Order: sequence, then structure tokens, then C-alpha cells
Amino acid sequence: MPKILIVDDDSLIRELLLQVLEPFEENGVTLLSAQNGVIAVEVINKELPDMVFLDVMMPKMNGFEVCRIVKSTAALKDIYIVMLTAKGQEVDKQNATAAGVDYYITKPFNISEIIKKVNEVLNMNVS
Repeated sequence: MPKILIVDDDSLIRELLLQVLEPFEENGVTLLSAQNGVIAVEVINKELPDMVFLDVMMPKMNGFEVCRIVKSTAALKDIYIVMLTAKGQEVDKQNATAAGVDYYITKPFNISEIIKKVNEVLNMNVS
């Protein structure tokens, strides 16, 4: 069963993404969420999600740090990480690439882009 983790300190963004991804849940995907980077690392280690939507600016541990931990851990390095952030400057994208992010989306995001990316990564065809 595929798993997707949503990590954002903004509860409204988490709820919105959970709603957007609900059709995937109806097709067997488990949706998980975390409100900061520390909890995200714990959930990733325990649940081994296939895909993570990760915010950058969060308390306790930012998204770049989470990504570096995941990508430098052999058992976790293949987890697909989508950085979902308001930080859209070129330097932010470069930092994300350096941390190992697989895909970068800026807020406000396009819902169809989210659905398309999940379908692609999980090899599904959910609309």
C-alpha cells in the first residue's frame, strides 16, 4: 500500500492537501501528516512513505534539514520528496536541489499539478 506524508506547520495547508489527495486514499493510498520537521522524520522512519510533500519554513527543523536526513539515510533515500513552499527564489530552489529534493512546487500551488505528480510517482491514474 503506497503512503504519502504531508508536512507543513500550517494546519490549513495540511487539510487542503489531505482533501486534494482524498481520491488517492479511496484507491488504497495511506495519507499521513506531520506539523513540523522533527515529527516528520519520526513518521518517515516508522512509516516509510513513498512520497513526502514537505514545507521549508517550519519550527524545530526546516524542510531542507528533513530532506538531507532522508536522502542521506540508505533505507530512506528513494523516498520521493516534493518541496512545497512559498520560497520561490532561485537560491531557494538551489538549496532544495542541494538537499536532494526531487521536485519543487511553490505556493500557491496548482491542484492539478499535485494530482499529476502523485499519479506519476505512484504510477496511478486517479483524477
